[in-house]
Parts: sequence; C-alpha cells; structure tokens
Amino acid sequence: MAAVPSAPPVLDDADLDLVAALQVAPRAPLSALAEVLGSSASTVGRRLARLAEERLLRVIGQVEWPMLAEGNPMHIWVATAPGQAWEVARQLSELPEIPFVATTTGRADVYCSLHATRRDRARELLTTRIPSVPGVRSAHTELVLRATAKSDSWRLRRLDDAQVRALREVADPVEEPTAVTGFGDDELRAMELLRRDGRASAADVARGLGINRSTAYRLTHSLLQRGLVRPRVEIEPALLGHPLEVVIELHAAPGAIQEVADALARHPSARYVSIVAGTSSVIHHGVFRDEDGLAELLTRDLATLPGITACEVSVVLDVLRRYWIGREDGRLLGQDR
Repeated sequence: MAAVPSAPPVLDDADLDLVAALQVAPRAPLSALAEVLGSSASTVGRRLARLAEERLLRVIGQVEWPMLAEGNPMHIWVATAPGQAWEVARQLSELPEIPFVATTTGRADVYCSLHATRRDRARELLTTRIPSVPGVRSAHTELVLRATAKSDSWRLRRLDDAQVRALREVADPVEEPTAVTGFGDDELRAMELLRRDGRASAADVARGLGINRSTAYRLTHSLLQRGLVRPRVEIEPALLGHPLEVVIELHAAPGAIQEVADALARHPSARYVSIVAGTSSVIHHGVFRDEDGLAELLTRDLATLPGITACEVSVVLDVLRRYWIGREDGRLLGQDR
C-alpha cells in the first residue's frame, strides 16, 4: 500500500535561482555562482549544502548510453490488475535495470524505462521477469532509437541573459559525442564516481580511485569535454513549479519524424524526447506548470508540426525512481546503480 505523502518541501526564490544557475553551469565554483546571483560564496555554499542535506537536490553525471549498456533504453507501459499499480511500480523500481518508474493515468497504469547492461538480460526482463511481477496484466514496449533531448537540457527560466552568459563562461566546454568508443577501465571507474557526484573535482576522483591527481584530472577532463558524462541537477520538477508531468506518444509520417522530434526537443517542457521503434514514432516526456500549459502544447504547438497523425497522453501521478535514484515525497533517496 502506498505511504501517505507528507507535506511537500518548499523552495524560496534564492533556492530557485541557485537551481537555475546550476542547470546552466553544474560544476561552476561557488565564487562564480555567488557573483552571478549577487551573494557570497559562503552563503551559496551553505544553501547548496542545505538542499543536499535535505535530499532535495543533487548534482549528478548523466552518462552516454554506450558507457552504461550494450543497447539503447526502452519505454514500457504496464497494465496492472485493479488496485495494484503502486505495488507493481514499487517492485519494478527494485530492478537495477529500471532507471525510471512512475504510476500513470491514460494508456497504462505504470510507465517505466528499461536499460539493461546486456541485450540478453533485456530479453529476459521483457519476456519473463517483468510479466511475472504479481499484478502485471500486460506490457507494451518501444525501443529508443535516438534521443533529441535529455534531462540535462531542461532549464528553469529565472535568470536573465547576462546571468546566463556569465555562467556559460565558467561552464565546462562540452562536445557533442559522436562515437562513444575507446574508453578504458580507468575512465569507467572515473565515470562511475562522476555519475554519483557531478561536481567531483580531480582531487576527489584521485582520492576515490587511488590514483595520482594528474591522471585524475586527465580522466575527468576527457569524460567531461567529450560529453561522455554531462553533469546536471537532479531535483523533482514539482519543487520548481512544474507539478504536471506527462509522457506523450506521437504518431507521425516517416518523413516527418525527425522534424517533429527536433521541434519538441526545443519546446520549454521537454525533459526527454526520443525517436522510437514501435507503434508510435516520437515520445515526448515533458513537465508543465499547469493544465493550460499542456493544453497549449496539444492544441497549438503540435498543430503547427506537419505529419503528426495522432497522440496519446499518459499523466504521471507518482514517480518512484528517476535516473536510478529513488524518490519519496519529492526527496531523493539512494542511487541504486
């Protein structure tokens, strides 16, 4: 049975400004953040520490898929027996191959993503493990072919242009990864440390891996510059004034799929947009301030895109895990992978 939620935490304006700044430059020094925000480094440091201690915010490293697994992720919609949605979602959230899971309304009762380390493990999960979870009636899967937007690109729009420019000057330069190959064991170990702490310094990496600082700096710089690890802020969208979260499946003509995906990736609501192989063509995972914002996307923004023939909307009710990090009442729990 789902636990009764407690009163949600509240962030003040200074908290929100700090989150917005970290979204632009997740590894920026405290001094740079303070200068942009008109504060002191000590004040910014205390505020950041408090948000972390209260389990509201964490800077993590978003890792390119080939460093995590053999294949691409999958979207899964699960239909459950009456009254079993939350329990099914809880059991799915315990699987290490499930980075995201939530209860939903719409097409199914539970929506999750699957990213298994090996392809044979993915087959086992899809054909045996997930269907055997008590309460599961059926599951529908779509394979992600390409992502046009990931969570590191979503921004809380609070800062002015001058603040954003100043932050970009101190942000780590990042290249768009082309072929994610040629990484060794040391880079994988450094990646794992940066995945858990996106603000880890070369000194932190050196201590964590038991290597010298110059080697740690080289590994860290390579992973960050090549875009293999992309630091980002992990915080529940509802705390940032975006409590309405949806997963939209769009059906489009083949010649329009890429254009639709690119356009949705630029939409302010976009947290994750992917081109998929399945019954739909593009999946848009977005967050909104209210129902009017979602209505604008469905009735106005999508109407201007040629080639869309239909769409289905699943509304997210309760997120149990996001990017392998458990959630409870808006707070972050442990990272499981």
